[in-house]
Amino acid sequence: MKDRCKEIASPDISNFVVSIIIVLGILVSYLPQHYRIISRKSSRGISPMFVLLGTVSGTAAIANILTLPASRTDMGCCKDISPFACTAALLGIAQVGVQWTCFFFIMLLFLIFFPRRTEQDEDEEDFPTWIEAIIVLSVSMAFFIAVFIGSVVFIYAQPNHLQGWANFLGIVGTILASIQYIPQIWTTWKLQDVMSLSIPMMCIQTPGSFVFAASLAARLGIEGWSAWGLYCVSGTLQGALLVMGISFWLRDRRQMKNNLEIGANGNSPNGHHGANSGNSPSEQTPLLTESGVRH
Repeated sequence: MKDRCKEIASPDISNFVVSIIIVLGILVSYLPQHYRIISRKSSRGISPMFVLLGTVSGTAAIANILTLPASRTDMGCCKDISPFACTAALLGIAQVGVQWTCFFFIMLLFLIFFPRRTEQDEDEEDFPTWIEAIIVLSVSMAFFIAVFIGSVVFIYAQPNHLQGWANFLGIVGTILASIQYIPQIWTTWKLQDVMSLSIPMMCIQTPGSFVFAASLAARLGIEGWSAWGLYCVSGTLQGALLVMGISFWLRDRRQMKNNLEIGANGNSPNGHHGANSGNSPSEQTPLLTESGVRH
């Protein structure tokens, strides 16, 4: 432990700056998603399973890095090193913590702005129900409590098995992160629209996931694979969802542009003039107008 404390007592300034940028980048990357749900006043288009798996995997990730012996050693060194060195050493934990907090807020917004079923939605089989919302909240809180109790037990009662517990949490988090985007990819594909899902968020997070993973790997080494491996997997799947979302967005833009051109030219989609285009009467023009006489 003393050797580790000496190692982190003089942090590299460039690594410190990069780590701060990553923390701020994680926070900024989630803001577009928070804003999109709030501005739409609906979480329609976001898969309940995506929210559940993301929250649970995030809980596993933060518990993983907090219980890793390497992380606990760094935290223990804070009493022997300067506040600046301590802050620099714990930025990796801060990165995971900010990400977990931001996704937990997405879960809250998902529940607060849970979409209400209207008459137009009666025939939609994939429309989320309140039962799914309750399951998301219940399972997320139950998993959090179970992981918290388990971590306390291993830290104070079974410290020799702490590395194994941390690896278990990392494996659970990686598996959940691996399948997290599958229900969202399926939901987006069925809807053929991103709806409440934020493309700017994914544009920032997809490359950011790999930068984040590299930062954690530099801090924790190969022994911390269970922490940084999660972000490599999630970044790859999120990239696939991003490509799908951009393709739908471009398709809708082209369709909107075509509709505007058709409307400006007064033509129907097949290239012919509409029945009532212009001021010239046609066979379909009513004999009596609002003024009472056909012009």
